[in-house]
Amino acid sequence: MTISILSLHTYPVKSCGSITHTQVGVSATGLAHDREWVVVDSSGNFMTQRTRPEMALIQPSLDATALFLNAPDMPTLRISLQHSESSVPPVPIRIWDSGTLGQDEGDMAARWLSDYLGQPCHLVRVHQYARRLADPERVALWQQRNPVQTEFPNEHLVGFADGFPLLITNQASLEDLNHHLAARDHPPIGMNRFRPNIVIQGLAAYEEDYVSHLQLGDLTFALVKRCTRCSMPNVDPATAEFGNEPMTTLRSYRNFEAGILFGVNAVMAGAREDTVLSVGDRLEAVLDL
Repeated sequence: MTISILSLHTYPVKSCGSITHTQVGVSATGLAHDREWVVVDSSGNFMTQRTRPEMALIQPSLDATALFLNAPDMPTLRISLQHSESSVPPVPIRIWDSGTLGQDEGDMAARWLSDYLGQPCHLVRVHQYARRLADPERVALWQQRNPVQTEFPNEHLVGFADGFPLLITNQASLEDLNHHLAARDHPPIGMNRFRPNIVIQGLAAYEEDYVSHLQLGDLTFALVKRCTRCSMPNVDPATAEFGNEPMTTLRSYRNFEAGILFGVNAVMAGAREDTVLSVGDRLEAVLDL
């Protein structure tokens, strides 16, 4: 059985559009620049498509020097990738139940987002001294099930992603979901509804639920938690329209005690500064026995 990377995706601004890559580097918090920025309201609460689906139409792009944001009827916003001086005080940020530090990207970005979203808000970047960790209990449980992985680290940094640095999905699982949708006379959907970082092919549908880790040379992707889905896959990323699918259909056959499951959250070890992932890279899957 050949398992390989089908596609690679990053989401520089949490809950905004994606960038699809043929190759992408890695960082201490997952794929390079993934969820490195977040939009917060005037109370400091992070904003997502769950309540503001039009965020799906904010399209990011990157070059070597800057992040660029485009949105309907808006000029292009440029944000330098250079970190502000360390004397700028950090902004406390909470992502769900975990706290971290951010760097406010200033008045121009705030006005741009406020004008587009129609409410006061700010753009905040992960602070260079932030140290938010993926759930240590999940990592510890994975280590207990995989005692041969003696050098696997206990701590894994995460930026503004919900809880883990990586989300891995399986193309065969999407194809199975689309069969279920077709039976309900609903058109097929794309994997972009689920906002994965790495899409793999070569496993049977939902076989990823039973994979302990994926190996790519010295790089280990530990699949530490099956991903519980909220309503966001019901937002069409092309139009920002909020519907009832695919979550209604998923609920009919993928509803477990933990919730509706699709995809697997992962942490990574073994990366170097020059590590690059590429579409077509072959992976070895080790089952969770």
